[in-house]
Amino acid sequence: MIVDTHAHIYHGNEVKYPMKDEPFRPISGVGTIEHLRREAQENGVDRVVLVQTGSAYRWDNRLLADTARDNAAWTVGVCTLDPAGDDSPDELARLVAGYNVKGVRVEVGPSGYDQPGAEALWRRAGEVGAVICAHLQRDYLGELAALLARFPQVPVVLDHCAYPRAADGLADEAVRQTVALARFEQLVAKLTFAVTSSEREYPFADTHAQLREILAAYGPERCIWGSDFPCEHWLKKSTYAQHLAVFAEELGLGVEEKAGVLGGTALRLFFGA
Repeated sequence: MIVDTHAHIYHGNEVKYPMKDEPFRPISGVGTIEHLRREAQENGVDRVVLVQTGSAYRWDNRLLADTARDNAAWTVGVCTLDPAGDDSPDELARLVAGYNVKGVRVEVGPSGYDQPGAEALWRRAGEVGAVICAHLQRDYLGELAALLARFPQVPVVLDHCAYPRAADGLADEAVRQTVALARFEQLVAKLTFAVTSSEREYPFADTHAQLREILAAYGPERCIWGSDFPCEHWLKKSTYAQHLAVFAEELGLGVEEKAGVLGGTALRLFFGA
């Protein structure tokens, strides 16, 4: 069982699903749910976590919600809500109740990451059983730690492990702080930086030591893989199959490690399996 925990989707009908001003959109036909289904089938991927595409739709989760609901047999959704919005906690509850949404991506707000709006979203996530996906840079990992300490019962995913830089190796501050945050048992590391942080071509070997360092700190039961779909749009230098192969082949993971990182952990976290 393989689970892709990080796929962004797009829709060709921009009247029904309007994009924000100056969106970062892929070329026509790339990034649709049909495209994602083909990639999943061709690569043996069984389930997919759809992550709201903020760079195209910002806080408008209609496409994400409709797609997660209509494809509930193999997907779930992670919405993105304005941490400064007073109605965001109620919107999270609505999406969880009616649209197969299992998590919320919480980003840095105008006053930082640990601020009242984010705290309200974390509290409501705990009440409705949603996963927090923390999307931030290394400078805000201290604020993430404060929220983790206040909400130990809320499951949290660190998106992209706060964007390490391959050039800095194991001394990279995002890697060092991510490893230190492993003391919070509810935190899961999303190992989706293998390509985006790399300065090399496939198999992106300059990020392997960082990936192994984080995996050693968290264990396969607290690490997950995601494709960054559509790879043609977000990765450019890697195909979907290559990104998967980094973990399935190139890192030299054992059978149990691959079972956890590529499927088991995400199944428990997002699909309740």
